[in-house]
Amino acid sequence: MVTRTIRLATTAGVLLLSLAGTTARAGAEEIPDMLSAHPIADALAVEAAKLAADPQEARPVAIEYSDAHETRAKIHKYTSWATLPLMATEFALGQKLYDDPDSATSSSRGVHGTIGAALIGVFAVQSVTGAWNLFDASSAPGHRKRLVHGLMMLGAEGGFIAAAAMAPGHGRNDLINFDARKSTHRNVAMVSIGVGTAGYLLMLLTGGSH
Repeated sequence: MVTRTIRLATTAGVLLLSLAGTTARAGAEEIPDMLSAHPIADALAVEAAKLAADPQEARPVAIEYSDAHETRAKIHKYTSWATLPLMATEFALGQKLYDDPDSATSSSRGVHGTIGAALIGVFAVQSVTGAWNLFDASSAPGHRKRLVHGLMMLGAEGGFIAAAAMAPGHGRNDLINFDARKSTHRNVAMVSIGVGTAGYLLMLLTGGSH
């Protein structure tokens, strides 16, 4: 709006100066003919038409979201608050088990597994609500950032599921290869936590979904 006003004002000023110069040369008898042509009004109308057709000056279209969209957004937002605490807790428990020489029989494995299941559950809720709203608001500003965020969080979720599947169990074969399996489990979990944290911070530090 400010740009339009400046351009219109500039055009009007140039035309006024030109009219004043021409009037001085032509004499008083030519003034009625010049004024009757309305050169300034015509020029301003043409300039206004050009500005209206300029896509760079077009006003953004207001986007209205449905009640269902807003509900999913709230669920996504409130559920996300548990993401970092769960990942931090899971990391701390996992590292403690990794450093424990008796981790195969440690009672902390049950707690570690429960926290991991809760983390996967949170990511599942985030995936459904986030992907649904991403598709529902594909034309809204910030779509590319939300898409990158969504892909990162889906990748982290897949990593957590894979890490859970790779975790050593209590069977004989698992106990034989316990150290190798727990190393693989830890590495996959660490990468997943890193990707999930980066995806979370991407939205947190850049103004959310806007």
